[in-house]
Order: sequence, then C-alpha cells, then structure tokens
Amino acid sequence: MSRVEEEIDKYLASVAAVVRQVDAKAVRDVVDVFDRAYRERGTIFLFGNGGGAATSAHLACDLGKGTAAAGRRRIKALSLSTNVSVITAWANDTDYTNTFGEQLYNLADERDVAVAFSGSGMSPNIINALKVIKELRGTAVLFSGGDGGKAKEYADVAVLVPSRNTQIVEDVHMVLGHVIFTLLRDRMAGNEAEGTAGKP
Repeated sequence: MSRVEEEIDKYLASVAAVVRQVDAKAVRDVVDVFDRAYRERGTIFLFGNGGGAATSAHLACDLGKGTAAAGRRRIKALSLSTNVSVITAWANDTDYTNTFGEQLYNLADERDVAVAFSGSGMSPNIINALKVIKELRGTAVLFSGGDGGKAKEYADVAVLVPSRNTQIVEDVHMVLGHVIFTLLRDRMAGNEAEGTAGKP
C-alpha cells in the first residue's frame, strides 16, 4: 500500500469513528422537529458559513425535492445561505452578524425551524440567527462540532460531532443530513400508506 493510500484509509477511518460517536437520539429529535414543522405547515430554514452554507443548500434540496410525491403536500425548506444579494446587503449596511437573523425576521414565525450548520458554534451570525428564531418562538436546531460553542445555548436540539477537525465535522454533517432526510422521507411514506400524510 502506498503512502497516499495509507493516508486515505486513515482519513476514512477517522470519519467512520467519529460518525459512530454521534448521539442517535439527537438525530432522531431533529427528524421529529422537521416532521412537526411539516405537519404544522411551517418552514425549515437552513444556513451556515462556508462548508455549512453548502450543506444547508444540499439538505434544503433533499428535503424539498427528495420527499416530494404525487398527491402529498410538500415540505417547505429554504437555505438562507444562497441569497447573495440579501446576505451582502445586510453585511454591508450593518455587519455580517445579521446575514441570517434579519432574513428570519422577514420570513419566520412560531411554526418554523431554524437549522444552523457550524464547525465551532462560535460564529456571530449563527448565534444571532438562533437568538432570532427563539425570539420569534420558533425552534432552533444546531449541527456543530466539539461542544457546540456558544450557539448551543440557544438550540432546542443540538447534534454535536465530537471532533475539532473542520473537514471531518463537515463530512459528518453531510452524512447526518442524508440520514435525517431518509428517515423523514420514509416516515412520510409510511404515513401515506396509513392515510395520515399531509394533503395538498
């Protein structure tokens, strides 16, 4: 085995080891929160910086498109990280702290869920957005690394990845997004079979 192959195996083994340490109950709680938002006709707003922005857009796509089925009301999911005009306007006219929170003031209410992706839980705009959704009486969900940082204080549900390696944290967040999407999609299909799924 070459040195490069050894490094690949080492990295993949590290990701796998961290994945196994994630609290499954916290992941299940996120599925429950998303399901409740769907049933109450709320919206799931997702956001993050850098890799977290990409993960938020990916999961918003999976939730909005991947769960769609004929005759069934669709999940409302939106990434707040993708509207460059709004983000740069708030950052330029006030400061970067307001990039997500001010969007929530326009869009969110008590039925809704704000989902933050953060490597450390210390980004000011992440913390601010979670404060805003709490002010609006919605539900705050945090995906973070390490101990969740200050953002954890404002989260109703926190899914923590026990690593300080940003790349591994972001890898695991993506995996968990797929787990949550799959569980929610299957739950919706099961409800449909029982005649209890959301109607258009």
